[in-house]
Amino acid sequence: MKDLMVPEARSPRHGRARKALTLIEVLIVVVIMAILAAVVIPQFASSTDDARASALQFNLHTLRSQIELYKAQHFGRAPELINNDLPQLTSATNAQGEIGAPGPNYPFGPYIQGALPPNPYDGKNRVVQVTTPGQVPTAPADNQGGWQYDPTTGTIYPNNPEYFQ
Repeated sequence: MKDLMVPEARSPRHGRARKALTLIEVLIVVVIMAILAAVVIPQFASSTDDARASALQFNLHTLRSQIELYKAQHFGRAPELINNDLPQLTSATNAQGEIGAPGPNYPFGPYIQGALPPNPYDGKNRVVQVTTPGQVPTAPADNQGGWQYDPTTGTIYPNNPEYFQ
């Protein structure tokens, strides 16, 4: 019966079974883990930036297409900027852009369910007016984040510095 048992690992010095790792073995494992972390972590950081940029482009596309749909149904007029929001996009409206309860008197919209999508760089969905209406902005309108909107053209832009770099 003794022949079928697996022999225990013996320490070459003392002839006893080893029950722990040596300090050198632990250090080697720690060094290998540090090298792997140094290689992997920067890749995660760049993928986070890529995801944020993709989400920004998706939200911009959504907002711009819904603003264009609003304009098509409201005689070319863009939604109004009211209290740092575009409520005509998230509510039912009539052909004049007045907000009301959905139904035959207010047949258009809502174009976006709930609230406007947030800017993925700061998580804010507030909207401010561009600094110079009629011109494409070259910098954020303020440091509060969210979106900047040109009510004369109905164009919307991010309001964060990363977009303009």
